[in-house]
Amino acid sequence: MSTGPDVLFQTTHNAEIITLNRSKALNALNTSMVDKLLSQLRKMENKRSLVIIKGDGTSKAFCAGADIKVVFDTVECYSFVSKLYNICYLLGNYKIPCVSLLNGIAMGGGLCMSVHGRYSVATENSIVAMPETKIGYFPDSGGSYFLPRLPLNLGFYMGLTGATLKGKDAVKAGIATHFVPSKRLHELEELLTRCTNDLEVQNLLNKFNEPIDEYSFAPNIKYISDCFAASTVEEIIERLKKVQNESSIKTLETLHLMSPTALKVTLNTLQRGAQLDLPECLKMEYRVACRSFISHDASEGVRALLVDKDNKPQWEPKTLAEVDNDTVESYFKTLPQEKELKFFDEFLDAKL
Repeated sequence: MSTGPDVLFQTTHNAEIITLNRSKALNALNTSMVDKLLSQLRKMENKRSLVIIKGDGTSKAFCAGADIKVVFDTVECYSFVSKLYNICYLLGNYKIPCVSLLNGIAMGGGLCMSVHGRYSVATENSIVAMPETKIGYFPDSGGSYFLPRLPLNLGFYMGLTGATLKGKDAVKAGIATHFVPSKRLHELEELLTRCTNDLEVQNLLNKFNEPIDEYSFAPNIKYISDCFAASTVEEIIERLKKVQNESSIKTLETLHLMSPTALKVTLNTLQRGAQLDLPECLKMEYRVACRSFISHDASEGVRALLVDKDNKPQWEPKTLAEVDNDTVESYFKTLPQEKELKFFDEFLDAKL
């Protein structure tokens, strides 16, 4: 088990190495961690040639996302999400290369930190997912930006079902940029620290990269692409019913376990996000997050899956038919101006 600070910062040659250091919690993010990450990432942008982000060496995770049990149960949830979104915004516009080493679980906000950075390296141990609908929430932290841009409607499939992809599939889908066997990560990291510019980083990563032939789930690509192209959750389900293979049946069963409200809100965020840039997506997501924090289903999902662990959430309403358009639209309405998401370059410069 890792001990010491929840995030470690180390300067090695030309690189700042950031280690997420909460192995017992699968390196899940808490308020302390996002505070430190946002501050340090901003400082390093003008001081180093690159940044490397990784999980601690004893964990099975890069980062399992937000520490939901902690974050959702406090008044800090709004501040936490604001800071996490600011990290995603910063990495999406970072001046220097950021390389994430996804050797293990990378989910939710943890996955998004890597996706918005310039490079992310998957290994045979990588497991990536956006599983938020399982707790009555939605894929945030810029999920509405990157998911709808994945090929073959994989992002809609992942966002609605919480499906996982392993390392090579993550690269094939464009979630990670390179595949490197875990046994070579130490060597790669050491050589990366000696790079002086983006071209050197890119050339080194390409040298270590192993080519990907095809998706491991290639036989199911067609039905996923066709079914998740539908414009409503109800139509997606109707299309899945017509496929009738083992995988599509499991997908249907999964969707029926999810919060009907979360499914409809998620599909809407992905559809809208496909037309927006990253900052616009994050501002939209913040509005949805603020409404979700006070919703019945997000609270119930956290209780059922993470607190009581009875895995029997009682969603309200219980059916898709009961979730009307006005309810979905209410999640997207603008907040009072003083409560809208603000990015660090608008109000944090004096503090950091």
